[in-house]
Amino acid sequence: MIKVLQLCKKFPWPLKDGEAVAVTHLGKAMHEQGCEVTLLSMNTSKHYLDLSKIPADYNHYQDIHTVDVYNHVHIWDAFLNLFSSDSFHVSRFVSADFEQELVRLLRTESFDIVQIETVILAYYIPVIRANSRAKIVLRTHNVEHEIWERIAQNSRNPFKRWYLGHLAEKLRRYEVKHLNDADLLAAITARDLYIFGELGYKNIGIVTPAGLDTAAYLPSWAVFQQPEVSLSFIGSLDWIPNVEGLEWFLDYVWPIVFAAHPTVTFHIAGRKMPQRVSRRTDAGVVIHGETDSAVDFLNSHAIMVAPILSGSGIKVKIIEGMTLGRVVVSTSIGLEGIDAAHGTEILVADTAADFAKCINWCIRRPELMLPIGQCARKFATQHFDNQLIASRLVEAYSKLTNKTAKV
Repeated sequence: MIKVLQLCKKFPWPLKDGEAVAVTHLGKAMHEQGCEVTLLSMNTSKHYLDLSKIPADYNHYQDIHTVDVYNHVHIWDAFLNLFSSDSFHVSRFVSADFEQELVRLLRTESFDIVQIETVILAYYIPVIRANSRAKIVLRTHNVEHEIWERIAQNSRNPFKRWYLGHLAEKLRRYEVKHLNDADLLAAITARDLYIFGELGYKNIGIVTPAGLDTAAYLPSWAVFQQPEVSLSFIGSLDWIPNVEGLEWFLDYVWPIVFAAHPTVTFHIAGRKMPQRVSRRTDAGVVIHGETDSAVDFLNSHAIMVAPILSGSGIKVKIIEGMTLGRVVVSTSIGLEGIDAAHGTEILVADTAADFAKCINWCIRRPELMLPIGQCARKFATQHFDNQLIASRLVEAYSKLTNKTAKV
């Protein structure tokens, strides 16, 4: 049996964001593939979880260990970081308590694989090497510095653009420094794996997309028969790329759509919604805030918009929307890592005018939306099922450790 220690920088539940979904579904699938998986997670102040609220059926881990880590962003700390060579994004997750618990686990348990979720935690690789013979797998959820480069480029404020670019460059240097510290790199997209190769990665690489338990995502096709078409957006709104894209859509796309179709409604859901979004009074816009069920919310609307202008890696909410048979309208950046065909399985647009054109086309030709939704679901189940993804990763672990998962 392959014993895996999975390291996370925030607890992967509830399933309210892409990182939590990606971590949980892969961990669950590895367990079902015969691995014994132990979780060591930071329980951060920014995303703090009352552990008593973890549901009883969240039971795919052999053991769960958590360490409280204070990681709130303070302006003074951000200012002082200007005079340091360290990456500010990484320094927020440097914890002596977490390191101590990691050492304790490595010395008391014999793991075959230590799976690090996101390059941010590559800081702890020397600790792992010093205390374990386990193979180290770096699972990258994004090209981290690329996210901040894109956010910087989109900023209209010259100082903010410079500052974010400065942070992105330090994060890039950190990523390059640590890429080859792992024995295997599990990139979330083929594009990301290529970029890491260009940055100098030389060891074994595998593409491990975010996967879903696709059989559990049951689409509601009845919404396509409703007389009025509605649109949805869902995403964690403490994540800059989500807020950036949503505000762009509200400012430049929605006015075009609503002017042409004044009975159409646009529904917004997301955790930690900033006031500048929650207090908007755009005609035809319905603010829901945090929703109990992303599946129920998405199933209530035929069209899902994903106006992603920055970010990196794969967008799990797009995969969820496609798995539920929604007609997803996304930008090219949003579609990175998802090789779906425009006009058949998804709609793609990169300007406000083209984005609105895609939505208006759906509203005027509602009979054409159902076939796109059906093709989207077929595509998602074929490419992003967590069991298929986990089986490929576990096979790579078997070769890396000369052990089989199932005993």
